[in-house]
Amino acid sequence: MQRHCKYVQNDMIKREIAEKLKNVAEKFQVTAVFGPRQVGKTTLVKSVFDNYTYKNLEDPSEREFAENDPKSFLKSAIKGLIIDEVQRVPNIFSHIQVFVDSNREAKIILTGSQNYLLLEKVTQSLSGRIFILQLSPFSMKELRFTESFNDPLVFIFNGFFPPIYDRRISVTDWMPNYIQTYLERDLRQIKNITDLSSFLKFLKLSAGRTGQILNISSIASDAGISVNTAKAWFSILETGYLINFLRPYYKNFNKRLIKSPKLYFVDTGLSSSILDIKNKEQLETHYLRGALFENLILNEIFKYFLNKGERPQLFYWRDNHGNEIDCIFELNGQIIALEFKAGQTISKDYFKGLNYFEKIVNGEKLIKYVVYGGNERQDRKDGIALPWFDWEQIFSE
Repeated sequence: MQRHCKYVQNDMIKREIAEKLKNVAEKFQVTAVFGPRQVGKTTLVKSVFDNYTYKNLEDPSEREFAENDPKSFLKSAIKGLIIDEVQRVPNIFSHIQVFVDSNREAKIILTGSQNYLLLEKVTQSLSGRIFILQLSPFSMKELRFTESFNDPLVFIFNGFFPPIYDRRISVTDWMPNYIQTYLERDLRQIKNITDLSSFLKFLKLSAGRTGQILNISSIASDAGISVNTAKAWFSILETGYLINFLRPYYKNFNKRLIKSPKLYFVDTGLSSSILDIKNKEQLETHYLRGALFENLILNEIFKYFLNKGERPQLFYWRDNHGNEIDCIFELNGQIIALEFKAGQTISKDYFKGLNYFEKIVNGEKLIKYVVYGGNERQDRKDGIALPWFDWEQIFSE
């Protein structure tokens, strides 16, 4: 099954998270939309709350106003206020707390790009008063009526950042600039890192470990940095919304299990650019093709839960004999076990790990899926094979 859809230049792509944002903003005085830069946070909140006053703290005059007269700055929240890039004035959070406690009709929408700075301040000042949503790059579902779903390698290479689609900017033009801006601007706001060349080398080494179990000592050694520095830099990448860790599934199946997380980037276009992949054709024979396909589908599952305002509870499983399941989560009292295969032709071997895992769980309710690079669904005795663009059938079975 192939999907062909015509792109309409003037139509804004509807974000799945919009309805959840509306609902929680009715119940909470303060609602936050956090996430990486350039995923459409400003566009989203301005479209959903088009009658709210908009303030951007990247603007020096607005930032000075918020820093020196926060009480007056917040007055417009009585009728609704959007504060964009709120991390630029960290002290504003305590003033927001006082303001919303004194003005029960106030509504404030916050956006920000730096989890590292934001969550600490939110926890300190706005606990119990705020609902936090995380916005990701576009999902496949959001692009369903604007793109042709013929080849997963196209989406692995391009990724899902909105400017690639709504402005039709070439990923080879846009992504290097995005990475450079992160290195030269955002990174220094988060932490004082002076040796950007070492950090870039660390970033490339990390992208080369996509889908692998994290070995911090190995990466630190290859990057020529200490283990503690590598740990700190991974923390920066995670809290800056650039990477995700998939934690191991800890249920005791009487087997010795691997306990380190697996590493993934939040967008495969980002990791492809970091890896200096220049086109889709290069991906066809790239040694990370399978890992990047795995990353592609995992990101979609992360987005599925995040767009519902839920914290994704996704895991992988691996024992010390190398038996592994790429992704596991629990749904409606059942264990969902997923394998990701970039190949376009289904093989019986695709189900080998799933069948082994089925014996290990010993009678627990288990549904086995293979999400693969082809176009047809197949219901087999060993499990269900789903095409890459229809992986979401998992939630409608």
